[in-house]
Amino acid sequence: MPRLLKIISVAAKYRLHQLSPLTARSWLIRLIMGIVGLPWAGHAARRLSPEQSLRTALEELGPIYIKFGQLLSTRRDFLPHALADELQSLQDRVPGFTSPTITSIVEAALESPWQSHFRSINNTALASASIAQVHEATLLNGDQVVIKVLRPGINETIRQDIVVLKWLARLIERHVPDGRRLRPREVIADYEHVILGELNLMAEGANTTLLRRNFEHSPLLYVPQVYWDVSRDGMLVTERINGIPVSDITQLQARQVNLKKLAETGVEIFFTQVFEHSFFHADMHPGNIFVDPTDPQNPKYIAIDCAIIGSLSREDQQYLARNLLAIFKRDYRKVAELHVESGWVPKTTKVVEFEAAMRTVCEPIFEKPLKDISFGFLLVQLFRTAGRFNMEVQPSLVLLQKTLLNVEGLGRQLYPELDLWQTALPFLESWNRRRMKPSFLWRELKNHVPDWVEQFPQLPQLVLNSLNQHEKVAALNETLQIVIAQQRQIEKRRRRQTRHLLTVAFVAALVIGFLYFTQ
Repeated sequence: MPRLLKIISVAAKYRLHQLSPLTARSWLIRLIMGIVGLPWAGHAARRLSPEQSLRTALEELGPIYIKFGQLLSTRRDFLPHALADELQSLQDRVPGFTSPTITSIVEAALESPWQSHFRSINNTALASASIAQVHEATLLNGDQVVIKVLRPGINETIRQDIVVLKWLARLIERHVPDGRRLRPREVIADYEHVILGELNLMAEGANTTLLRRNFEHSPLLYVPQVYWDVSRDGMLVTERINGIPVSDITQLQARQVNLKKLAETGVEIFFTQVFEHSFFHADMHPGNIFVDPTDPQNPKYIAIDCAIIGSLSREDQQYLARNLLAIFKRDYRKVAELHVESGWVPKTTKVVEFEAAMRTVCEPIFEKPLKDISFGFLLVQLFRTAGRFNMEVQPSLVLLQKTLLNVEGLGRQLYPELDLWQTALPFLESWNRRRMKPSFLWRELKNHVPDWVEQFPQLPQLVLNSLNQHEKVAALNETLQIVIAQQRQIEKRRRRQTRHLLTVAFVAALVIGFLYFTQ
């Protein structure tokens, strides 16, 4: 409850209820916000733009909400571009914690004195963020490592905040006219998936190990080693890397790094991850990417922090590649057909209408020279248009869109003349040609044979099941009616709970208003 009151107070201070018009029945929310916001009448916060108000409010609410804002900034498929750009500037920086000490955390995790495993541990954090912080250390064998540990109590804090965010999402759906289109519950579910993934350091270690294996003999990317023998739940130990931050262009130039080659290599790494490995680093912002300048004409990337990873199913991978190739050729009919075939949009979607919508969006973009067209922006427009045709949001595609925008932005920061299209098209065409070769088709056939053989004895039963299916339809319909009735009861209880919370908030608002006027 204190957390909810804090959110209401900050929302009133920055008049967040004015970001979108409320429905006529939302008079109580307006009243609460008006009363709670009285102490800030004339405050500088009231002179901010709506986009600045939301960003500043999230910063005031703290690191967990900053993280949420960063995730929200990637949802350009429905978020206004001005708001997405503003939220992108949110910085996840917080002071490091000193209690408990890093050595006591290590000893609790390993259940032994830290000196049994480490020669030294630096008590001062090398880096600190909202979820975890990192300390330098040296193993007994002399290997330089970093120890990543979660902030104390962060698990419970995040779980409490997610409960509040889910309640707010339901409130937005009911009281904002465009609330359902904004899909707040889906956004919160996406955030929950990402943030809980960042709490699982063992999963991050597994992701790091797989990414390292995928690029083990590659000249493009280096991924640090995980030291599993000293890693535990809540503590991850990895190799200490040395490189130049990719955003430090001055230092890269001083080392005579070929920036054009570096930018093109970043694009190649992205497409290799997506279409060769179907497993990609989905948090490739400058803080997680470094450069090894040992060979300045053939620089190598170094990637850290694999907490957020994207993965495409084989089917989505194929449909995405074919979609991109169709876009390159401006074959909008093919794009529309592929969206329907893949199930990304309902089967009832009218292909002709979808084709026309795609043409309307893409043709003005293609009037520019290819090198001036943002590949990532085009993908955003593609998903935004598909959203109007009830495209089912694929979390993996949202991550891919975000990662592509990061890669493209980073590449053009290094080399403004980067033509991502010129780099991507040969890669996609080569990938498509390989899939058409008889050797590939034969290999795919062999891979499926064991499954077919295993399923063959079940064929008679499958036929019987199919023949009896119509008898189950009536029973299924009856069950469905029961579920619908139960859902209505649940919804009634939720509405009662919402009214109760709003009443409590209203009373709190009156108290705040009373205290303000009696000072």
